[in-house]
Amino acid sequence: MSIRIVNFAGIIGWNARKYLPHLASKAYLAMQFALREKKQRQFIEQFMSEERAPYPDVVNIETINRCNSNCAFCTANRFSERRPFAKIEDGLYYSVIDQLAEWGYPNKLTLYGNNEPWLDKRIVEFHKYAREKLPKVYIFMSTNGLLLDIDKVDSIVPYVNQLIINNYCEDMKLHENIKIIYDHVKAHPDKYKDVDILIQMRYVKEVLTNRAGSAPNRQNEKPKEVRHTCVMPYTDVWIEPNGNMGICCCDNFETTSMGDLSKEKLVDIWNGPKYKELREKVRYGRHNYPFCRYCDFIDAGLRGNIVKEELSKKQG
Repeated sequence: MSIRIVNFAGIIGWNARKYLPHLASKAYLAMQFALREKKQRQFIEQFMSEERAPYPDVVNIETINRCNSNCAFCTANRFSERRPFAKIEDGLYYSVIDQLAEWGYPNKLTLYGNNEPWLDKRIVEFHKYAREKLPKVYIFMSTNGLLLDIDKVDSIVPYVNQLIINNYCEDMKLHENIKIIYDHVKAHPDKYKDVDILIQMRYVKEVLTNRAGSAPNRQNEKPKEVRHTCVMPYTDVWIEPNGNMGICCCDNFETTSMGDLSKEKLVDIWNGPKYKELREKVRYGRHNYPFCRYCDFIDAGLRGNIVKEELSKKQG
């Protein structure tokens, strides 16, 4: 594997996001819904046909609910954050990882949510424990890279399959510390041959989805019902630092709850009545579930790939 830089749609896409932000966002979302709705529904019907819920595809654990960036589209940015500060208790974290191991969980894990993982000083030790207990699970870290240096990269790569560095900027240039990391990895390919290091060039003031009404730079829009379905209730476990299992990353204000991991087992929550109700309603459109009613989030990346992979397995 090697380090690579990705800039969606290149300079044309960058300029569209920068100079025509709302138009670019609307066009992108309309295209993604049109392209993905049919396969998403097939994936959901396949999921719902199982007697018990299949394994989630991604387990997200937010170990600390703070970020140090200023992304205009995110309520967790350092200027918009309004959640009470929280860090996951060590015992709760280790319990969740142990439960995943006992369950035989085989898919993807990330110690990341609406936050910056490097703000948690335990993050390397937490990854080490996860790798020891879940040797076959695909572990990935997503970071804004502001705190990253070569030493931090070297400390985390033994425990992750992928390191995603989101280079948020206005000028389509790498931050100096990320440029140093890029050059270093390029110069030592054998040292990093077992990890995929992906640098994503991101426009810091981009207009994205409305995140169920929480996106700071889409607050002036009139809400519109979304009748498309969504795969997140079928693909993702979302764990907050206090042990609450919320619906997904769009609940920036942590208002939803599928269960409490300090009182219930993860597998029981995943197969529990709240999730069953959520999935049955979203199955036929987001407008059927109050929290999701106006949410236009769609992940054309990781979850889009998951849908393709799961459908191909069934067909194969």
